[in-house]
This record gives sequence, structure tokens and C-alpha cells, in this order.
Amino acid sequence: MSTEAQIAQFRQTYSALRAEIGKVLVGQDAIVDSTLIALFGGGHVLLEGVPGLGKTLLVRTLGEVLDLSFSRIQFTPDLMPADILGTNLVMETPNGRREFQFQRGPIFAHLVLADEINRATPKTQSAMLEAMQEKQVTAGGELRKLVEPFFVMATQNPIDQEGTYPLPEAQLDRFFFKLLVGYPTHAELSEVMARTTTGHKAETGKVLDRDRLLELMTLVREVPVASHVQDYAVRLVLATHPKTATAVAIANQYLRFGSSPRGAQTLLLAGKVRALANGRFNVSFEDIQAIAHAALRHRLILNFEAEAEGITTDHVIDQVIKEVPKTVEAVNA
Repeated sequence: MSTEAQIAQFRQTYSALRAEIGKVLVGQDAIVDSTLIALFGGGHVLLEGVPGLGKTLLVRTLGEVLDLSFSRIQFTPDLMPADILGTNLVMETPNGRREFQFQRGPIFAHLVLADEINRATPKTQSAMLEAMQEKQVTAGGELRKLVEPFFVMATQNPIDQEGTYPLPEAQLDRFFFKLLVGYPTHAELSEVMARTTTGHKAETGKVLDRDRLLELMTLVREVPVASHVQDYAVRLVLATHPKTATAVAIANQYLRFGSSPRGAQTLLLAGKVRALANGRFNVSFEDIQAIAHAALRHRLILNFEAEAEGITTDHVIDQVIKEVPKTVEAVNA
């Protein structure tokens, strides 16, 4: 199959997914696009916003349009790691003997909705670390592989609300994107009212199965990246490392720690998906800049001065993009 035909099929599938999700979810176009970019990039997504903005609905709808196994974990303060991973239970065999058998937890699914993940204690949140990075879990004294592909779509409320626990930095770094879900517009809210206070019922169908999704994820990784574009992504990440020769001024002033290498990996992978979604087989500077906030905002750690002045990581990223030249020639000029 030609490259043009592969791009056309990718765009067709991408558009079909958006259309099915749009039957249920009103607005939030940028959030839906970013979620699909993370899906094809093979990454996990953290959706943050106040209750009632459709975060859970988006992930649940994604589970309906993908022909994959789906499970939902409602995180609460009394949730235990075994409730996620599974545990050994004493079971009676057909011949009347009793023996320990491992009962798999809800983590053993292709798409896992971790709803209100920051309402569980840090001990329980840490149960997700191995699964999210290595796609395996250690439970019942054995190493157990998870299914492929494996995605965690987590939602959380802002951490200044009561009864929540901030996610540890190590876990935040494992999320491909962190997306901030905002309030609907007047038109969007009116449409929500029309759909939810009448007899309206949306019907969605399966758009993509496991094998086809894996093929498209492989195609994403085949998209070439020009050396000067990759170098730009690397310099963006290096510019966030405070107290180093590559740091920009705002990083030295407001950051304790900059992005990990996963930030650079995310910039390139997400850039490749965005390029395909726009009908191109090459990544542009615009692709890198467009996804920089979602890829880096949760990987930058603000210092006390930034928190005291109300500086956000998005503001830091804005300045980093402004100050880092696109080409090495501009750096040396």
C-alpha cells in the first residue's frame, strides 16, 4: 500500500472516531483531539477538571467506540492495591481440594478508566506505576504481563479540592498527556441541556478493533522526523532544566526540576500522530509547539517563588517556546 493510501486510511479512521465520540460528547474538540493523539501514540492520559465537565463520559465513550476490553476503577480513599491488581483467593477445585488461585483485577484490560485517581491514597496510586511504564504487574508473587495495547485514561479533580491526594511526580511523568478540561461555551452548554433533559439517546458503534489499532500505532512510528525538527524538540526540553547551560531565564527563575526524557519522546510521538491526522508524513515545528503544553505541563516542577506568584507551568512553557529558536543557525546568530 502506498504512503498516501496509508495516510488516507489513518485520517478516515481518525475522523470516524471523532464523529462517533461527537454523538455523545458535546464540544471539547481540543480535548478529544489530544486524547486520540495519545491513543495512537500509545500513551496514557490524565484529564483534569472540576466535576461535571464530561471527563468520565469521554473515556467511557472511547471504550464504546473501540473494540477493546474496557474496565473502570473508581478511586476512593479506602481502595487498596489488590483491588486494582488482583489477589490470591482460596478456591475449591472440582475434586474438592482447596488451593490458591489468582483472581485478576480490573487493571487487566486494554483500556482502563481510572476515575478520580487523586482520591486514592499514595499507596494505592503507586500500584499503577509498574503497569503504566512496563505494562506488567507483580502480584501474588509472580510477574504478570498486561494485554497489548494497554492504556490508562485517568481523571482527577483539581488538587485544591477537599479529599484529594496529589499524584507523585514519578506517576505524573508516566502520563503521555495532561489535559485541562475547561468549561463549555454558551452554545455547547445549550446543546448539553437539549440532549440531557429530553428523550435524546445517542447510539454509537465500534470503529476500531485491536489489530487495526496496532497497525495504525506502528504506522505512527514510521513517520520520519527531520533532524532539525527533532533537534528543536530536544532543545525545548533541555531549556526547561534549571541551573544548566541550556536553561532559559524563566526556567532558572521558576522551576525546581525540568522535563524528563519522556517529555522529548512525547513531543516527537505526538507530533507524528498530529502530522498524520493532518494528512502529512513529516513532522513540522508547528506540530511540536501545538502539543508542547499537554506533553510538558505535568513534567515541570515549580519552585516556591513560582507558587507564591501564581505562575503556572503553562506560562513557563509559553516563554520557553518564545525563547528557544527553531534552528541551530538562529541559536548561533
